[in-house]
Amino acid sequence: MELRKYLLPGLISVTLLSGCSLFSGEEDVVKMAPLPKVENQFTPQTAWSTSVGDGVGDFYSNLHPAWLDGTVYAADRFGVVKALDASNGKEKWKVDLSEKTGFFSKNISALLSGGVTASGDRIYIGSERGQVFALNTSDGGIAWQIKVAGEALSRPVVSDGLVLIHTSNGMLQGLDQSTGVIKWTVNLDMPALSLRGESAPTVAFGGAIVGGDNGRVSAVIVNQGQLIWQQRISQPSGATEIDRLSDVDTTPVVVNGVIYALAYNGNLTALELRSGQVLWKREIGGVKDMVVDAGRIYLVDQDDRVIALNADGGVAIWRQSDLLHRNLTSPVLFNGYLVVGDSEGYLHWINTLDGRFVAQQKLDSDGFQTEPVVAGDKLLIQAKGGEVYAITR
Repeated sequence: MELRKYLLPGLISVTLLSGCSLFSGEEDVVKMAPLPKVENQFTPQTAWSTSVGDGVGDFYSNLHPAWLDGTVYAADRFGVVKALDASNGKEKWKVDLSEKTGFFSKNISALLSGGVTASGDRIYIGSERGQVFALNTSDGGIAWQIKVAGEALSRPVVSDGLVLIHTSNGMLQGLDQSTGVIKWTVNLDMPALSLRGESAPTVAFGGAIVGGDNGRVSAVIVNQGQLIWQQRISQPSGATEIDRLSDVDTTPVVVNGVIYALAYNGNLTALELRSGQVLWKREIGGVKDMVVDAGRIYLVDQDDRVIALNADGGVAIWRQSDLLHRNLTSPVLFNGYLVVGDSEGYLHWINTLDGRFVAQQKLDSDGFQTEPVVAGDKLLIQAKGGEVYAITR
C-alpha cells in the first residue's frame, strides 16, 4: 500500500520528534499488478478532452469535476477554475484563485484540494490553506470567500441553506450558503496521526452523517450543528502506528434508513440511521468511496481489490483481484457497468454481475487519482496532470 501519498504532512515531524521510525524495519515494497489483458466487448469513446491548468501533480488531492445544467466545472491545485460546455468541452469562463503577489513575482498557489461542488447558481471549492470559495456559475466571480477551521480536503456539501465543510483537524462546520458566515462548528476529535483525507458528509433526513479520523461515524443535526450520536466502526490495533490507523475517510452512503461506512484498517459496517446501532460488519478496509445500488455494495479495498457484496448482510458476491496495487480510484456506475481508473491512466470497465472485465482504455499518461463523475450520457474524469476527459459508451 502506498501510504505516503495519504499521510498528513505532520507524519514527518511526528517521526523526527519521537526519534524512531513508524515502520518496523525497511518499508515493504508492493508490486503493482500487471495490466490485465482484456478483450473489449465495446469500445468507449472520448467525446472531448481539455486541459484545466496543471492538475495536482504528485500531490494527494481530491480535486475532481462537477457537472450541473450542461456545464462542467473543474479546477487545478494552483487555483485555475474553468467552466466547460459539457457537450463539446469548450471553455465558457476561466478564473484564477491564486494569490497575487506583484507584477514580477509568481502568484502564490491557492492549493485547491477539496473537490468542486455545484449547486444552484454557485460552485463551491475548498483549499489546503483553509479557504472556502463560492463562485458564481455565470462568470466565475467570487460571491464570497471564508477562512475555515483547517484544511478543506473533502468536497463541500450543500444542504438546507448551508455549505458543510469537514476540515483536516476534525471540525465539521456549517457555512451560510448565501454569505459564507460560519453558523456552527462541531469538533469530531482527531488522533495524533491520520491519513491525508477527510470524509465528505452525507445528508439524510436532516442529519449530516460523516466519518472521522478517530474511527467513528457521527450524526449531526444540519440546521443546529448538534451531535446526535457517534459510533465506532474501527478500533486501533497492531504493532505499528501505521497498523493502528483507523480513519473513516470515505463518504457514508445512506439507503433505506441504513448507513454504510468503510474504515481504513477497519470494517465495512452497516448502521441504523436513527440510532447508529451496528447492524452488521465485515473485515474489509479501504479509503475510497463506495457505491450502493440495487441491493449491492461495490467498493475498492485498501489493496485495490474490487469487491461486490450483498447490502443486506455484507456477504461477498464476487472479487476482482487483477488490479492489485494499481492505485485505483473510487468506483462509479455508468451505463450498467462499474468503472474505475488507475494510476497509469487506464479506465477499467467491469461487469456488475460477475466482476469480469468488459472493456479497458488508456486515456492519460499522468494517471488518475480521483473517481470518474457521471454527467448525463458522459463520464468525466480528471487526470493528475489536469486534463479532463468526457467519455461515452
